[in-house]
Amino acid sequence: MEKRVFKRKIYDRILQWKQESNGESALMIQGARRIGKSTIAEEFAKREYSSYLIIDFNKASATIKSLFDDLMDLDFIFLQLQTIYNVVLEERKSVIIFDEVQKCPNARQAIKYLVQDGRYDYIETGSLISIKQNTKGITIPSEEEQIDMYPMDFEEFRWALGDNVSIPLIKTFYEKRIPLGAAHRTKQRDLRLYMLVGGMPQAVNEYLDTNNLAKVDAVKRRIIKLYADDFLKIDATGRLSKLFMAIPAQLSKNSSRYYTNAVVGKLEDSTEGEMLINLEDSKAVLVSYHSNDPNVGMSFTQDISKYKLFVADTGLFVTMVFWDKDFAENVIYQKVLADKLEANLGYIYENLVAQMLTAAGNKLFYYTFEKDEKHSYEVDFLLSRGNKICPIEVKSSGYKTHASLDAFRAKYSARIKNSYLLYTKDLKIGDNELMYIPFYMTGMI
Repeated sequence: MEKRVFKRKIYDRILQWKQESNGESALMIQGARRIGKSTIAEEFAKREYSSYLIIDFNKASATIKSLFDDLMDLDFIFLQLQTIYNVVLEERKSVIIFDEVQKCPNARQAIKYLVQDGRYDYIETGSLISIKQNTKGITIPSEEEQIDMYPMDFEEFRWALGDNVSIPLIKTFYEKRIPLGAAHRTKQRDLRLYMLVGGMPQAVNEYLDTNNLAKVDAVKRRIIKLYADDFLKIDATGRLSKLFMAIPAQLSKNSSRYYTNAVVGKLEDSTEGEMLINLEDSKAVLVSYHSNDPNVGMSFTQDISKYKLFVADTGLFVTMVFWDKDFAENVIYQKVLADKLEANLGYIYENLVAQMLTAAGNKLFYYTFEKDEKHSYEVDFLLSRGNKICPIEVKSSGYKTHASLDAFRAKYSARIKNSYLLYTKDLKIGDNELMYIPFYMTGMI
């Protein structure tokens, strides 16, 4: 298999940190496992420094880890590291990378004093970095700047396939509010491929090497198993792993929230809250909270007891839908490729939208309100834009009716900037300025 280093947008964010920090803070790149954190950190070190040293705490010996137990003699520590890793570090020209730093809490705590020493820059990568067992007994350094990394977004996926022009052109059509016309079907097909392969670098690499979705599916299954095993290490009862694996089933029910009791039985509120924090901290899961007051500042009105869960990568989500069956039985691959996805599989598009909105820097919120004694309206996503909000409804089919969005627009018209219906057709402006947006433009809203 060819070794590829994919172009990632986070590179520019890391460069900004280097230029603005000038050694006065360390950078923590946090995200789910297997999304390319280590790769981008090393690629950045190669390009932007005279030399670099990587300590992979998944592999580091007890001797290396013990170096961070006593920080009285930093000269000794640096001499040891250079000797062990056979690297010459140059003052203000070198970077030390703490890879998977959650495996060595004392190294993370040491960042405070290493940054104060000022000789080198420091980049940390980590998964599950806020889990209690990874922070117990240590002080999180205030000198640590954190940024989130996610799976490859749609544009990064297109870059990996050698397409550097599609997304800028699509953005131009979006900004001018004009349909793509004949090009729409091609772009929608490109997006469907992204849904199936996903944005995990290993899966993308497998697709480029083999052009075989069965082999891509096998790669994704290994990643999902890795996530499930990680959750088992955090919660030996298996409940956390079950909550993760049940995300597609819960979304398929089209319920107004994720019902934990349907998956693992009744939980104490404190237990459910801690499990939710662990799921969110893993970055393998995206959480959309119910907003009790659909207005700007939705973080202040979110209901932490009412939420929906999405998988951070839709490619993984597609595999999880048919987890207990062989790839050959996964009809979603066939139906998505043929553009024959039925309405009852529309929750795949909902997960895709959640992923694309998150990648574009949005926090996820949704809203429900009473329709009658037995039914409720639901707005799939709410975004803050300035002093207004933008409601979004996701429609994989049957887009001509949108009762929930209509009711919301009527009730909260004074609060709304723009209203969007995301669907599989081409861009158009409908009645009352409702914007019909193809799914591949989601990240531009």
